Amino acid sequence: MSVVQTLVRFVVSAIFLLACAHSVLAQSDSTVVAEVGGVKLTLGDLEQEESAKLLSAHYQYYQAQSKALEDLIDKTLLQQKAKSENLTVDRLIDRDIKSQVKDPTEDQMKVYYEGLETEQPYDAVREKILDKIRQLRTDKVKAAYVKTLRAQSTVSIALAPPQAKVDVADAQVLGPKVAQVTLVEFADYECPYCQKVAADVKKLQSDFGDKVAFTYKDFPLPMHSRAEKAAEASRCASKQNKFWEFHDELFRSKELDVDQLKAQARALKLDADQFDKCLDSGEQAAAVERDRKEGMRLGITGTPSFFVNGHYLSGALDYSALRQIVEQQLATPARTAGGAGQ
Repeated sequence: MSVVQTLVRFVVSAIFLLACAHSVLAQSDSTVVAEVGGVKLTLGDLEQEESAKLLSAHYQYYQAQSKALEDLIDKTLLQQKAKSENLTVDRLIDRDIKSQVKDPTEDQMKVYYEGLETEQPYDAVREKILDKIRQLRTDKVKAAYVKTLRAQSTVSIALAPPQAKVDVADAQVLGPKVAQVTLVEFADYECPYCQKVAADVKKLQSDFGDKVAFTYKDFPLPMHSRAEKAAEASRCASKQNKFWEFHDELFRSKELDVDQLKAQARALKLDADQFDKCLDSGEQAAAVERDRKEGMRLGITGTPSFFVNGHYLSGALDYSALRQIVEQQLATPARTAGGAGQ
């Protein structure tokens, strides 16, 4: 199949995806989707009452859309580059990409063969190995080439993750009460992914300042035996106006045993007796549970999970993914903290 044919297929697929998305977006929250015994049920009712079932499905669809869109953007950039030089896309790829790919040596192919789980002799699979390595190298060169084209062009992505209303009335907030962007994180202090992304969240705070308000919600996972008590401890620290300092220290130190929690409270100059009484009594357990139930209502099953102006993001996120959605929301007019879904 030629590159042009492939491009056409992607365009058709993207149009189909966008048409499906448009049919959903065209329906407002007040759109009636069912009527039961004279009671009208709206799309807003459905999304609010059944969000636990729907948010994950919406997010999977968004991820498929996003991947198709990225592929379409890459192909459009190649097409524009080829047109500017009076070439076909195939000729451009041959000249600037395939010509840069070197075939592997025989020794390299034999090393690759040794890693295969096959009983076929090397000579029987040699050509397949050669084709595979050529393709891997071509893909790598192509990715770097398209990255350069992106840097030389203007690419603006308006496609955003699905939204949900998040209750942040009693949550810990760092930043202005009214911000253009509100980032809500559901996290678990024992979760290694949360510990890793904590540095990225701090970098966002530094990079965007008062443009973004950061909100933290507890979602201790059942497989993490120390997460619940760590969440309670951070809330005990908040009673002495040290929530964010304690929060940051837990993600930095990863020391979550009860005696370690108490030691960190003392290192932050908290009133030891007041902190210990709060932690030992389980005074903050109900508050942690409210956050956890809020996460379950939204359909959250893992951490970290983020809502950026209500737009849901989850999975193996990094700084670039978080920054992209924050920048997208900052570029969208008429955004306020209310976008978080209070």
